[in-house]
Amino acid sequence: MKIGFSTSVIQRGKTGVAQYVFALLRALLPHARQHQFYLFVLEEDRPLFEFARAAMQIVGVPEQFRPAGRNVLWHQTHLPGLVRSLGLDVLHVPSYRRLLWRKPCALVATIHDLAPFHITGKYDWKRMIYGRVIVKRLAARQDEIIAVSENTARDLGTYFGRGRDYVSVVWNGIDHQRFQPGDAVAAKAEAARRWQLDRPFFLYVSRLEHPGKNHVRLIEAFNRFKAATGLDWLLAFGGSDWHGAEAIHAAAQASPYAADIRALGFVDDPSLPLLYRATDVFVYPSLFEGFGFPPIEAMACGCPVISSTRGSLREVVADAALTIDPENIAELAAALTRLATDGTARDTWRAAGFRNARRFDWAQNAGQTLALYERAVKRRKS
Repeated sequence: MKIGFSTSVIQRGKTGVAQYVFALLRALLPHARQHQFYLFVLEEDRPLFEFARAAMQIVGVPEQFRPAGRNVLWHQTHLPGLVRSLGLDVLHVPSYRRLLWRKPCALVATIHDLAPFHITGKYDWKRMIYGRVIVKRLAARQDEIIAVSENTARDLGTYFGRGRDYVSVVWNGIDHQRFQPGDAVAAKAEAARRWQLDRPFFLYVSRLEHPGKNHVRLIEAFNRFKAATGLDWLLAFGGSDWHGAEAIHAAAQASPYAADIRALGFVDDPSLPLLYRATDVFVYPSLFEGFGFPPIEAMACGCPVISSTRGSLREVVADAALTIDPENIAELAAALTRLATDGTARDTWRAAGFRNARRFDWAQNAGQTLALYERAVKRRKS
């Protein structure tokens, strides 16, 4: 097969969708001996795909099409012609915001979540309308849809009317060569040097997005934890500023424990495993997730996890995390206190999380994805 893959939704490699794209393409590399892959890549993103350059063909996309509106337009007007000129059999678009209307070949989409239906104000009004109305019609044009969780698959049936004859659940995986336990003492020393995390700390890795990622409630729970226990723990946020980040920074600055709250900014891929190994407790209080990479990555590195169960998180973390209602600040504060003060509980959740993380493997998931490409091509021909 000649397989096309659109990559321009990766936001310079700083989003969960970017991690999906990189990991899936790495897992597909062994299949490049039997199939031809064409990656549509924004010019300034080319260095991010150096790992694929020898096995997959990079097709440059001019930088003028990086802004969201122009990028949507490029997908609808320029990409179909490129697909035809290359003679592609199937095109995979890994985000619902760039799904094609025209069908120059078999179309496969990955839909990570339908958050606009669950979180009021997650995006500005234009993107909310696009996600609720336009995408529904675009989804109906796809030959196969990959949902990254059962929760997202159910939402596709509920909100888009796409049944299981067109929707397949393929869980995300993680790279177990990167995310695995390591030398915690050395990791803590490096975290102290690089980020001044020189005391025990809670970590939340997520883009700084309000209200969806729920940082403000976590800050309030941390305030209560500090007031009740007097412990010298820190709270660290790893992630880039996003929609509503100013509310998160304001809440941190207004905290009576502002000196103990650290915004680390974007943490690059090579540094993430080290940061997880240095962390004493990982916290993931998101209000909604289509999957949720960070808690699984943290588990794989041997870190105990506190997690919301909203969206897909219940099926992803299963019974391997201390789960909380993310809107219940008292419950979240109690969970912070329990794991900060009970070493046995931390060890229990650490072991459970490590076992759970083994369920998510990219090699297996890449094979499932390739099978869906083949099925989409057969569906298109028939």
